[in-house]
Amino acid sequence: MHTLSPRFVAALCCVGLLLSPAMPIMAQAPATPAADSSTQATSSPPATASVTLAGGTIDIRYSRPSMRGRKIIGDLVPYGEVWRTGANPATTLITSVPLKFGNLTVPAGNHTLYTLPSPNGWQLIINNQTGQWGTEYHQEQDLGRTPMQSKPLSSPQEVMSISFENTTPSSTELHVRWENTDEYIVITKP
Repeated sequence: MHTLSPRFVAALCCVGLLLSPAMPIMAQAPATPAADSSTQATSSPPATASVTLAGGTIDIRYSRPSMRGRKIIGDLVPYGEVWRTGANPATTLITSVPLKFGNLTVPAGNHTLYTLPSPNGWQLIINNQTGQWGTEYHQEQDLGRTPMQSKPLSSPQEVMSISFENTTPSSTELHVRWENTDEYIVITKP
């Protein structure tokens, strides 16, 4: 039995990437995990936003799509339709303590985070289904919805991001930014 050297395997992977066609993946387009897995690492890399709050931790695991010359908010991410708030697998919210997201009480545990964009304001959706592909959404599993606040970005942001900011021992802001939009919500101890 022959063993391939790590350098040889890496070279084969690079050649495969160079030879494969570059196909854009839309952040909202329905797809199966197998269809997106070949470009997941390069077009929408995974990321985690974490914060310590109210004696516990919050982690949000998501994938970061890029604008790549496209119109995003109101087009690729349409108004009036639930958005997976990222790309690839569903965006996962993990909290070790119960918290209030705006006016919505969220128990400790694993949940999925979606948003509902609108020209007049977004809503944050916390859903109890977990482990699904990002475009698989079942409203009957919603824990609830809560309004988000909005402010424009001074310059376009190419890569979508989720972050925690203005954190104190008992509160933080969860920001979702992409293109010219900064949507956020205050999270507090219940």
